[in-house]
Amino acid sequence: MRIFARYKKRIMSKISTQKAPKPVGLYPHARKVGNLLFLSGVGPRVAGSDATDSEVPGLKLDKNGNFIEFDFEAQCRSVFDNVKVILEASGSSWDQLVDVTVFLVNMKRDFHTYNRIYAEYFKENQPCRTTVEISSLPTPIAIELKCIATID
Repeated sequence: MRIFARYKKRIMSKISTQKAPKPVGLYPHARKVGNLLFLSGVGPRVAGSDATDSEVPGLKLDKNGNFIEFDFEAQCRSVFDNVKVILEASGSSWDQLVDVTVFLVNMKRDFHTYNRIYAEYFKENQPCRTTVEISSLPTPIAIELKCIATID
């Protein structure tokens, strides 16, 4: 059993970084398994912020949680930047992404903006992609990404 435990520790590891928003629950930013890297859901919150913070680029809420300001493009760029930070902290890179699952809270309003910005960020590397509309996310954000990348 000790040999298996040492082997398992070598091929599987948890990765967290203070350069990205804190996870909303008890999970790492990423997990390395062999030469694959699985990122937990990543949102646009500001690095170091936690779920109780309202530090979301392009979003301002009043005391009742109603939108005062909403800029989806700012959230989209921020989530891509957060993914990049986690990839780099994990020993991977943007060019090593192989699969991206995108969760949008409002497909009709936000998909065209998302698709345009996605094309800017993925000119060279074109991972597989799935985009899904969902009714809400655990914090007041409009987009979240779930990614798989390779790692050397």
